[in-house]
Parts: sequence; C-alpha cells; structure tokens
Amino acid sequence: MSINFFDCMNHKSGFVNIIGNPNVGKSTLMNALVGEKLSIITSKAQTTRHRIMGIVSGEDYQIVYSDTPGILKPGYKLQESMMKFVEGAVSDADIILYVTDTVEQSDRSAKIVDEIRRSGIPTIVVINKIDLSSPEALELLVDKWHEQLPEARIVPTSAKEKFNMEGLFRMILDQLPEGPAFYPKDTLTDKTLRFFASEIIREKILKFYEKEIPYCCQIEIDSYKEEPSIDRIAATIYVSRDSQKGIIIGHKGEHLKRVGMAARKDMEEFLGKKVFLQLFVKVSDDWRNNDRKLREFGYEME
Repeated sequence: MSINFFDCMNHKSGFVNIIGNPNVGKSTLMNALVGEKLSIITSKAQTTRHRIMGIVSGEDYQIVYSDTPGILKPGYKLQESMMKFVEGAVSDADIILYVTDTVEQSDRSAKIVDEIRRSGIPTIVVINKIDLSSPEALELLVDKWHEQLPEARIVPTSAKEKFNMEGLFRMILDQLPEGPAFYPKDTLTDKTLRFFASEIIREKILKFYEKEIPYCCQIEIDSYKEEPSIDRIAATIYVSRDSQKGIIIGHKGEHLKRVGMAARKDMEEFLGKKVFLQLFVKVSDDWRNNDRKLREFGYEME
C-alpha cells in the first residue's frame, strides 16, 4: 500500500496506552472513549488479562487505545505475563494515559510511574471517579500528581458518568503525532469474535462466583460457526482443580446453566443476532504456572 506523504501531514495517528492500578476504572475509561464495550468491567481486581485494543477513527485521525491489566506484584506465571503487557505498554506508546482515582492508596505502581517519568513519552494523568470526591480533595490530588509527573497533563474525569470525556479526547487529539492510519478506518478492534465470546463468558464467571474461583478460570473457544441467522459457539472453561470444577458446574448443573444463559444474552446483544452456546468444564492442573498452557491460551512467556 502506497502512502501519500502530504496526506500524512494532515492526518494524525498513534497508540494511546492506558495504564494504572487495579480497580481505578481503566476498562470503563477505555469503553467510554471507544464508545463500545470491549473490556470487562467488574468490581473485582485483575479482570483484564490481555492488552485489548479499541480503535477510534475520524476523517483526519486514528487513535488506537490499548487497555492493559492492572499493575500488580506477580504471584504466579499468569500474572508475570500480565505484567509484560503493562511494561510493553509503557515502552511502545505514543501517548500514555496513566489512570488513578480519588480513593486509591496503593504504592505498587511506583516503579511504573518512575518508568513513565523517565520515558519522555507524552503523558496524561487521568484522575478518575471525581464524583466520589470533593473539590478540596481533588485539588490536593492534582498537586500530588503535578509533583510526581511534572511534565504530564492532569485531567479529572468520571468515566462511569462520562464526565469530561470530550475534554480528555481533545487533549489526546492535540498530542497525537502526525502519520497515516494503522488500520482500515472501519476497524473497531484487533481482537476476534472468538476473543470477545471468551471474555463475555469470563465476565459472567467474575460476576457469579466468589473468592478464588474467577481467577482460576480460563476460557477457550472450541468452535465458532457463523451462520446467517445464528452463531454456534462451543467453549470450555478450564479450572485448576477438581473441586473448582464442581463449584463451577453446581448442583445439577445449575451454576453453569446460569453462566451460559447470561453469557448468551450478552453475546446476542454484542453480535446483533441469535447465539447457540455450549459450555463444558475441564481441569487443567495448575495452568496458571504452566508455560505451555499459558502459550496455548495466548499469553506471552519467556
């Protein structure tokens, strides 16, 4: 494909990577900026496991947003892979959106904040959830982030309430470098329908199960057949132990049936057509620490 140099001078494009601690609203922000639900949103931490791209295009710009897992101290190989997505997002961004909120107290992101400071990459600190704060507390937070990242711009928002999304968008567009589009203008994401089907199922598991159960689960789409009036999907939920399999299935399969019904409903809304969904549950011993299994599930390993 040939690129017209003069067109590039009038066109802006770039990768805008969203980074921050768990539960500060990164996925809500990404979905609000893209205008579509591409990332899982729940009250539980560690809901995002992969980098998920959402692409917004206009006549003279293309913004490629990238939602990343929350910053954490890895406890097993799955989390090590998740942190690789975060570290990669710091180094390959044209603009970094560092998302914090008005209530978080964690200092786990100190290393990443230092990397951002030293990177020289244009950074916007998004102070989210301002609907939960007072003007006085917000002013103190703005001062704090000016001190930690002196070169960054600071933007207060409420992604949930969609407050100041337009102001944030304009600030991103202002800092976007000139260049051609990376993707066709009608592209919404780099992920496949299989990926979103698996994420919808995982979201329901996060919603309906407590404690460790959601974090021991991995979804694999066994088959995805598109027909004119219906999509037929078969998926396997992998767990780490036999006891977890019983909890996922529930008495007479009631728990699994609830997950399937809720996931099918969301899939139909997402796809705009009927869905036939089959769910299976299998044990894959300690898959979160198994390099081969993690690669099969699409995670980056050494």
